[in-house]
Amino acid sequence: MELLVTHETRYRYRPMVEIAQHVAYMRPNQHAGQQVLQHTFTVLPQPSTLISQDDVYGNQRCFFSLQTPHEELSVRAHSQVLTQISASVESDLAWEKVRELFRYQAGGLYDAASEFVFASPFVPRHEEFASYARPSFSGGANLLKACIELMERMHSDFTYESHSTQINTPALQALAQRKGVCQDFAHIMVACLRSLGLAARYVSGYLLTEPPPGEVKLVGSDASHAWASVYLADLPEGARWVNFDPTNNRWGWHAPGPDYVTVAVGRDFGDVSPLRGVIHGGASHTLTVGVTVQSALAVSGGQSQSQSQSQSGGGTQSQSQSTII
Repeated sequence: MELLVTHETRYRYRPMVEIAQHVAYMRPNQHAGQQVLQHTFTVLPQPSTLISQDDVYGNQRCFFSLQTPHEELSVRAHSQVLTQISASVESDLAWEKVRELFRYQAGGLYDAASEFVFASPFVPRHEEFASYARPSFSGGANLLKACIELMERMHSDFTYESHSTQINTPALQALAQRKGVCQDFAHIMVACLRSLGLAARYVSGYLLTEPPPGEVKLVGSDASHAWASVYLADLPEGARWVNFDPTNNRWGWHAPGPDYVTVAVGRDFGDVSPLRGVIHGGASHTLTVGVTVQSALAVSGGQSQSQSQSQSGGGTQSQSQSTII
């Protein structure tokens, strides 16, 4: 699928911000199942410094600095992305065998996926997560099938409810209340897998969604999306990450489907927040975020309505984080 994604963030400050530094993760990743055809990134007012570079996980991040007073900040990213349907996934690996790969052995080879076994700020390792996951991970269970079952149980057990959690709601609380948004569900699934000793990471991106029947898709009506991925090793094709979206009960190799756009991967939301920064001033502010994901075919045909099946898109608690000094 050829998809068009526009992500706009606008801050209004009172009093004005004197100086600011921000980091943005809004450029989609380039991988075997996704090709970035075009990407533009615009900041107003004009930043004094704007640098794009890869981070430690291979995501492209953009750093920009504003050294003049401003009452408003506008950040706009527009991307044209070509996605592909993932090949079928097959694996007979037992989950314990993969777990053992991450046990320390003197002189053993280091696997970069090992860092995704440990706890991170938004994703603790806890017995509550392990207890929830264990019914799917019996002795000798196939890792791939166990992950699918865990995802399916989460989709059944949890209720998607906007505003039921905040960006700082602990994953343990979201697990206990059995409701939240895609960010919470991704954190919970990652926490379940890590608590069993497996390598799992958080994925941020976008999802093409469909408006309610009879309604036209509104510009800016979508949101960022999030899902989880787990590491499978010792495959004929080599080690691979498989993606699972418990919000929509979908999974696949490079992404859960061709209607997904991957932006960045990290330990949790804190690593890949679309926009975060440090500002001096601006004690009171309002934030407006608009995300639009459209099929290029629908746009060229003069349609504003997306063509995918009905599903829950987005729901990350916040598109930005700011620290005021």
